[in-house]
Amino acid sequence: MNDTVKISSKLPLMEAFYTLQGEGVHTGKAAYFIRLGGCDVGCVWCDVKESWEADAHPQVEIAEIVKGAEAYPGRLAVITGGEPLMYDLTALTARLKQAGFQTNIETSGAHPLSGEWDWICLSPKKFKAPLPEVYAHADELKVIVYNKSDFKYAEENAAKVGKKCQLLLQPEWSRQEQMLPLIIDYIKANPQWKVSLQTHKWMDIP
Repeated sequence: MNDTVKISSKLPLMEAFYTLQGEGVHTGKAAYFIRLGGCDVGCVWCDVKESWEADAHPQVEIAEIVKGAEAYPGRLAVITGGEPLMYDLTALTARLKQAGFQTNIETSGAHPLSGEWDWICLSPKKFKAPLPEVYAHADELKVIVYNKSDFKYAEENAAKVGKKCQLLLQPEWSRQEQMLPLIIDYIKANPQWKVSLQTHKWMDIP
């Protein structure tokens, strides 16, 4: 295992909340989000920069994290960040599985995979490239479109994932007015892609 991955019975928990998944293939589903603190990717347009510093967030026992999820009727858990794969997620996903949860992760792929996953959303970032071995495990490739050059970047990443991986283009929120028309035209010309929108921001929910 990569020595940058931290193994512990506790994880830095920035926040956890029950809401609807707002983006990607699972849009619209009730989900319990577990957002871990710590990120070394550093996207300039990140909308949760407060997650970057792991030490700014409390270390919470995995059992307590799962207990929080069990308080709600939905059984879809989404692990996100920050960059959640900075940590060994084997124990967390095992506990969630024991409690009957489907386990989904949203990751840049910049760290080794750990944990047992039902769905892996790979959202690659130019700031720190995914590890080559992560591509084969991706169920969903979600590329954020901030500039026109991101279409080429999307295709470069799509060439590395498996045939069953779903391909999504998502406009960066602050650039949606400029980029969404381009995305629509691109998908019409390249129908292997789908659009992903941050519907939770339209609905004004977490």
